[in-house]
Amino acid sequence: MSTSNLLLILLLVLVGFLAVGALGYVAYQHPALAPPLGVALAGAAVLVALVAIVVTVGHR
Repeated sequence: MSTSNLLLILLLVLVGFLAVGALGYVAYQHPALAPPLGVALAGAAVLVALVAIVVTVGHR
């Protein structure tokens, strides 16, 4: 993989952690929206799926 692909994956992971943290914070502050752990785990699952797509496309 090239350096640009690795930097793209790093950026995606960092933005993903930010999004998961924001989802967890919102769910914690407003428990009626969703259970905080479920929201954070769903966000993490989306992050893993996006990283897997980027890595798969990067190897072609």
